[in-house]
This record gives sequence, C-alpha cells and structure tokens, in this order.
Amino acid sequence: MGMRINPRWLGRLSYEEGLSIQESLVREKIRGSVTDHLLLLEHEPVYTMGRTRDESSLREEITLPYPVHRTNRGGQATYHGPGQLVGYPVLDLGLFDRDLHAYLRFLEEVLITLLSRRGITAGRLEGKTGVWVSDRKIASLGVGVRRWVSMHGFAINICGNMTPFNHITPCGLPGVSMTSLEAEGGKDVSVESCAREVANIFNELLHQRDSPAEAQRRGENGA
Repeated sequence: MGMRINPRWLGRLSYEEGLSIQESLVREKIRGSVTDHLLLLEHEPVYTMGRTRDESSLREEITLPYPVHRTNRGGQATYHGPGQLVGYPVLDLGLFDRDLHAYLRFLEEVLITLLSRRGITAGRLEGKTGVWVSDRKIASLGVGVRRWVSMHGFAINICGNMTPFNHITPCGLPGVSMTSLEAEGGKDVSVESCAREVANIFNELLHQRDSPAEAQRRGENGA
C-alpha cells in the first residue's frame, strides 16, 4: 500500500522551529505543490495559546515555568514538551471535502486507533474535541487553515513529566485531568515508535476514506 501522506520524524525542536517548517510547507501547498505532509516531533517545553480573546486558561502567565507562544490555531492554552508526540499535518483539506469537523474526527480516530493497538481503550467525550481515557484527557487537537491547507494538528501524551499541565487550565477545561500512555499502563512508550505507528495509521485510515464504499457513504450523507 503506497503512502498518501509524506511522514517525517523531526525529533525534538523548539516551537518556533516547528512553526517555521509548517509555514514553509503551507506556502508550497498554496503555490500548487501536490505533496501532503505529516510532521511528527517533540517540542522543547512551551505553553501555547490559540486565537481567542479569553486567555484565562493561562492563569497567571508571569508564574509559568516555561515561555508562552501565541499562535494561529484554534483552542485555549496547552503545554508541549518532551514525552509528548506532536503531529502537524500540512495537507489539502479537499481530502475531507473541506469539512473541518470531519477532519477533526479523523485526527481523533488516528489517535484512538494508536491507543487501541497499545492496549488502551480511548474515545471521545460528547461536545469536547480531543481523545479521552474515561474522563482523563490524553490528546488535544487544535488546527489552523490557510486557503484550505491545514497546519497545526494534535498532541498526544506518551510518557514523562505531566506536572507542567498543572500550571494552566488545559484547553480551558476546569478540573480536567491529563494523562499519558505511560500513566495508563500502555505498551511501548517510546515517542519515536508511536510516531512511526501514527504515520502508518494515518495513511491506513486515509486509504479507507478513499474506498468506493466510504466515498458512497459520504455522498449519501452529504459530506
């Protein structure tokens, strides 16, 4: 089975480096590049804030242990750092009929499938974006779009220190408990090994969307 998306493991980068790579690829896509990308990486410790006037989820910014980067994704405050797998798909959203809700549900399904294969039962909570293990949040989503080309994407907690989340209100959800693959007893908690599997799952699920039966179903549902 051929790759639909070009996956790249970038290792650990600063948030600014990751953003710069994304922006370069988005410009290429807007200029007509036919290649779609999935950037997979870890970030140096950083808090990010989406495009919103309400920044209360940062709490007291001056007391935060790591810098804050304001960015053009959707959503409230979150933390990125070592032990967390970050995925930035840069792709033509025509693949999802320019339906942002369908795209977000697809990203969630990729991560739910990863967790299932690592022995963790995860799913969605009604009315909330992201992936959950019972009432504990394990993955967050926040996307940006330029001329129907996607950027930003998802972050799933694999292992390591979770205490930086305690300094903010993650995703603007008071009382939310953040968890990780490691904390849930998952198998093989290497970020890089999870990145390789996410790349495979991403392409597997895209090929399923390309199947005649799935295309017909989307047409019948008006998607």
